Amino acid sequence: MSMKVIPAIDLLNGQVVRLHKGSYQEVTVYNDDIAEEAGNFKDAGFKHIHIVDLNGAKEGRFVNLSHITNVIKSLGLSVQTGGGIRTFADVEKLIEAGISKVICSSMAIKNEPDWLKALQVFPDNMILGMDLKDGKIAYGGWLETAEESVSSFLNRMIGHGLKEVLCTDISKDGTLAGPNVDLYKSLKAEFPSIQLIASGGVSNQKDLIELNEAGIDAVVVGKAYYEKHISLEEMRAF
Repeated sequence: MSMKVIPAIDLLNGQVVRLHKGSYQEVTVYNDDIAEEAGNFKDAGFKHIHIVDLNGAKEGRFVNLSHITNVIKSLGLSVQTGGGIRTFADVEKLIEAGISKVICSSMAIKNEPDWLKALQVFPDNMILGMDLKDGKIAYGGWLETAEESVSSFLNRMIGHGLKEVLCTDISKDGTLAGPNVDLYKSLKAEFPSIQLIASGGVSNQKDLIELNEAGIDAVVVGKAYYEKHISLEEMRAF
Protein backbone atom coordinates (compact mmCIF):
# COMPACT_ATOMS: atom_id res chain seq x y z
CA MET A 1 0.00 0.00 0.00
CA SER A 2 1.65 3.17 -1.16
CA MET A 3 0.69 6.63 0.01
CA LYS A 4 -0.94 9.00 -2.44
CA VAL A 5 0.56 12.47 -2.91
CA ILE A 6 -1.94 15.25 -3.60
CA PRO A 7 -0.50 18.53 -4.96
CA ALA A 8 -2.06 21.62 -3.39
CA ILE A 9 -3.15 24.94 -4.83
CA ASP A 10 -4.20 27.74 -2.48
CA LEU A 11 -6.31 30.32 -4.30
CA LEU A 12 -6.58 33.96 -3.27
CA ASN A 13 -8.23 36.39 -5.71
CA GLY A 14 -7.74 33.79 -8.44
CA GLN A 15 -3.97 33.63 -7.85
CA VAL A 16 -1.92 30.65 -6.65
CA VAL A 17 -0.50 31.67 -3.25
CA ARG A 18 0.70 30.38 0.11
CA LEU A 19 -0.01 31.86 3.51
CA HIS A 20 2.48 31.51 6.35
CA LYS A 21 0.73 29.74 9.28
CA GLY A 22 -2.63 30.84 7.89
CA SER A 23 -1.90 34.58 8.03
CA TYR A 24 -3.49 36.68 5.28
CA GLN A 25 -0.85 39.31 6.06
CA GLU A 26 1.92 36.94 4.95
CA VAL A 27 1.09 35.99 1.37
CA THR A 28 3.44 34.72 -1.33
CA VAL A 29 2.08 34.68 -4.90
CA TYR A 30 3.48 31.82 -7.02
CA ASN A 31 1.39 32.04 -10.16
CA ASP A 32 -1.32 34.32 -11.57
CA ASP A 33 -2.72 31.46 -13.66
CA ILE A 34 -4.28 28.55 -11.81
CA ALA A 35 -4.89 26.57 -15.02
CA GLU A 36 -1.19 26.75 -15.86
CA GLU A 37 -0.23 25.59 -12.36
CA ALA A 38 -2.74 22.73 -12.42
CA GLY A 39 -1.54 21.85 -15.92
CA ASN A 40 1.99 21.33 -14.54
CA PHE A 41 0.60 18.73 -12.13
CA LYS A 42 -1.39 17.03 -14.87
CA ASP A 43 1.67 16.89 -17.16
CA ALA A 44 3.61 15.23 -14.32
CA GLY A 45 0.99 12.48 -14.15
CA PHE A 46 -1.18 13.65 -11.24
CA LYS A 47 -4.92 13.08 -11.66
CA HIS A 48 -6.22 14.50 -8.38
CA ILE A 49 -5.38 17.86 -6.79
CA HIS A 50 -6.26 19.79 -3.64
CA ILE A 51 -7.54 23.36 -4.01
CA VAL A 52 -8.36 25.71 -1.13
CA ASP A 53 -10.46 28.83 -1.66
CA LEU A 54 -8.75 31.23 0.76
CA ASN A 55 -11.19 34.06 -0.03
CA GLY A 56 -13.99 31.65 0.81
CA ALA A 57 -12.41 30.54 4.06
CA LYS A 58 -12.29 34.17 5.16
CA GLU A 59 -15.65 35.33 3.81
CA GLY A 60 -17.72 32.23 4.55
CA ARG A 61 -18.89 31.79 0.98
CA PHE A 62 -17.23 30.00 -1.92
CA VAL A 63 -15.56 32.67 -4.08
CA ASN A 64 -13.20 31.01 -6.57
CA LEU A 65 -15.51 28.33 -7.99
CA SER A 66 -15.30 29.53 -11.61
CA HIS A 67 -11.49 29.14 -11.55
CA ILE A 68 -11.83 25.63 -10.15
CA THR A 69 -14.51 24.41 -12.55
CA ASN A 70 -12.37 25.76 -15.39
CA VAL A 71 -9.51 23.51 -14.22
CA ILE A 72 -11.81 20.48 -14.02
CA LYS A 73 -13.32 21.08 -17.46
CA SER A 74 -10.19 22.12 -19.33
CA LEU A 75 -7.76 19.61 -17.78
CA GLY A 76 -10.01 16.74 -16.73
CA LEU A 77 -8.48 16.68 -13.24
CA SER A 78 -10.32 15.46 -10.18
CA VAL A 79 -10.41 18.10 -7.43
CA GLN A 80 -10.95 18.08 -3.68
CA THR A 81 -11.71 21.52 -2.36
CA GLY A 82 -12.51 23.47 0.79
CA GLY A 83 -12.82 27.00 2.12
CA GLY A 84 -16.04 28.86 2.83
CA ILE A 85 -18.39 25.87 2.83
CA ARG A 86 -21.03 26.54 5.46
CA THR A 87 -24.27 24.73 4.49
CA PHE A 88 -25.59 21.57 2.88
CA ALA A 89 -26.65 23.72 -0.11
CA ASP A 90 -23.01 24.82 -0.54
CA VAL A 91 -21.90 21.17 -0.62
CA GLU A 92 -24.60 20.29 -3.12
CA LYS A 93 -23.61 23.20 -5.36
CA LEU A 94 -19.95 22.15 -5.39
CA ILE A 95 -20.71 18.51 -6.17
CA GLU A 96 -23.09 19.57 -8.95
CA ALA A 97 -20.27 21.78 -10.30
CA GLY A 98 -18.06 18.71 -10.68
CA ILE A 99 -15.97 18.80 -7.48
CA SER A 100 -15.14 15.20 -6.54
CA LYS A 101 -14.49 15.70 -2.81
CA VAL A 102 -15.68 18.50 -0.56
CA ILE A 103 -13.65 19.37 2.55
CA CYS A 104 -15.60 20.81 5.49
CA SER A 105 -14.02 22.04 8.69
CA SER A 106 -15.90 24.99 10.24
CA MET A 107 -19.22 23.63 9.01
CA ALA A 108 -18.71 20.30 10.78
CA ILE A 109 -18.40 22.14 14.10
CA LYS A 110 -20.68 25.15 13.62
CA ASN A 111 -23.45 23.62 11.52
CA GLU A 112 -23.46 19.98 12.51
CA PRO A 113 -26.98 19.18 11.20
CA ASP A 114 -26.02 20.22 7.64
CA TRP A 115 -22.66 18.46 7.89
CA LEU A 116 -24.33 15.21 9.01
CA LYS A 117 -26.85 15.53 6.18
CA ALA A 118 -23.97 15.92 3.70
CA LEU A 119 -22.28 12.83 5.16
CA GLN A 120 -25.51 10.91 4.75
CA VAL A 121 -26.32 12.06 1.19
CA PHE A 122 -22.78 12.16 -0.21
CA PRO A 123 -20.81 9.65 1.93
CA ASP A 124 -18.09 9.12 -0.70
CA ASN A 125 -17.59 12.82 -1.45
CA MET A 126 -17.12 14.27 2.01
CA ILE A 127 -13.81 14.92 3.75
CA LEU A 128 -13.64 16.23 7.30
CA GLY A 129 -11.03 18.98 7.42
CA MET A 130 -9.65 18.58 10.91
CA ASP A 131 -7.27 21.39 11.74
CA LEU A 132 -5.50 20.85 15.05
CA LYS A 133 -4.12 23.59 17.25
CA ASP A 134 -2.43 22.36 20.45
CA GLY A 135 -4.38 19.10 20.19
CA LYS A 136 -7.77 20.80 19.81
CA ILE A 137 -9.92 21.11 16.69
CA ALA A 138 -9.66 24.66 15.34
CA TYR A 139 -12.16 26.28 12.99
CA GLY A 140 -13.37 29.63 11.69
CA GLY A 141 -10.10 30.49 9.97
CA TRP A 142 -8.27 28.81 12.88
CA LEU A 143 -9.35 31.52 15.27
CA GLU A 144 -11.57 29.36 17.51
CA THR A 145 -11.17 25.89 19.02
CA ALA A 146 -13.83 23.28 19.80
CA GLU A 147 -14.44 21.96 23.31
CA GLU A 148 -15.09 18.34 22.29
CA SER A 149 -12.01 16.10 22.20
CA VAL A 150 -10.64 14.83 18.88
CA SER A 151 -11.34 11.18 19.83
CA SER A 152 -14.91 11.83 20.88
CA PHE A 153 -15.65 13.91 17.78
CA LEU A 154 -14.12 11.41 15.34
CA ASN A 155 -15.86 8.44 16.95
CA ARG A 156 -19.18 10.23 16.62
CA MET A 157 -18.52 11.14 12.99
CA ILE A 158 -17.46 7.60 12.04
CA GLY A 159 -20.79 6.51 13.49
CA HIS A 160 -22.44 8.83 10.96
CA GLY A 161 -20.49 7.34 8.05
CA LEU A 162 -17.33 9.49 7.90
CA LYS A 163 -14.67 7.82 5.73
CA GLU A 164 -11.98 10.42 5.10
CA VAL A 165 -10.15 13.00 7.22
CA LEU A 166 -7.70 15.67 6.12
CA CYS A 167 -5.69 16.51 9.21
CA THR A 168 -3.60 19.68 9.36
CA ASP A 169 -1.30 20.49 12.23
CA ILE A 170 -1.61 24.28 12.19
CA SER A 171 1.70 24.83 13.95
CA LYS A 172 3.42 23.17 10.99
CA ASP A 173 1.41 24.62 8.11
CA GLY A 174 3.48 26.52 5.57
CA THR A 175 6.57 26.29 7.77
CA LEU A 176 8.57 23.51 5.99
CA ALA A 177 9.44 22.29 9.50
CA GLY A 178 8.56 18.64 8.83
CA PRO A 179 5.18 16.99 9.42
CA ASN A 180 3.91 15.88 12.82
CA VAL A 181 4.35 12.16 12.05
CA ASP A 182 3.59 11.05 15.63
CA LEU A 183 0.21 12.81 15.49
CA TYR A 184 -0.76 11.04 12.25
CA LYS A 185 0.52 7.67 13.51
CA SER A 186 -1.57 7.90 16.66
CA LEU A 187 -4.69 8.96 14.71
CA LYS A 188 -4.20 6.10 12.25
CA ALA A 189 -3.74 3.63 15.11
CA GLU A 190 -6.86 4.84 16.92
CA PHE A 191 -9.02 5.12 13.78
CA PRO A 192 -7.78 2.49 11.31
CA SER A 193 -10.98 2.60 9.23
CA ILE A 194 -10.40 6.25 8.28
CA GLN A 195 -8.64 7.32 5.09
CA LEU A 196 -6.16 9.76 6.65
CA ILE A 197 -4.72 12.62 4.60
CA ALA A 198 -1.80 14.41 6.25
CA SER A 199 -1.25 18.12 5.65
CA GLY A 200 1.23 20.70 6.89
CA GLY A 201 4.99 20.83 7.28
CA VAL A 202 6.20 18.55 4.47
CA SER A 203 9.62 19.88 3.52
CA ASN A 204 11.35 17.21 1.44
CA GLN A 205 11.22 13.69 0.06
CA LYS A 206 12.41 12.24 3.38
CA ASP A 207 9.18 13.49 5.00
CA LEU A 208 7.15 11.68 2.34
CA ILE A 209 9.07 8.46 2.92
CA GLU A 210 8.51 8.75 6.68
CA LEU A 211 4.75 9.34 6.28
CA ASN A 212 4.51 6.44 3.82
CA GLU A 213 6.30 4.14 6.26
CA ALA A 214 3.92 5.29 9.01
CA GLY A 215 1.04 3.93 6.93
CA ILE A 216 -0.60 7.28 6.19
CA ASP A 217 -3.03 7.02 3.25
CA ALA A 218 -2.31 10.32 1.52
CA VAL A 219 -0.47 13.60 1.95
CA VAL A 220 -1.07 17.11 0.63
CA VAL A 221 2.09 18.85 -0.62
CA GLY A 222 2.11 22.60 -1.23
CA LYS A 223 4.81 24.96 -0.09
CA ALA A 224 7.67 22.42 -0.33
CA TYR A 225 6.95 22.12 -4.05
CA TYR A 226 6.50 25.85 -4.67
CA GLU A 227 9.70 26.66 -2.81
CA LYS A 228 11.51 23.95 -4.83
CA HIS A 229 12.37 21.76 -1.83
CA ILE A 230 10.72 18.82 -3.55
CA SER A 231 10.30 18.06 -7.25
CA LEU A 232 7.29 16.77 -9.14
CA GLU A 233 9.33 13.63 -9.86
CA GLU A 234 9.92 13.04 -6.14
CA MET A 235 6.23 13.59 -5.44
CA ARG A 236 5.23 11.28 -8.27
CA ALA A 237 7.39 8.44 -6.92
CA PHE A 238 4.44 7.73 -4.63
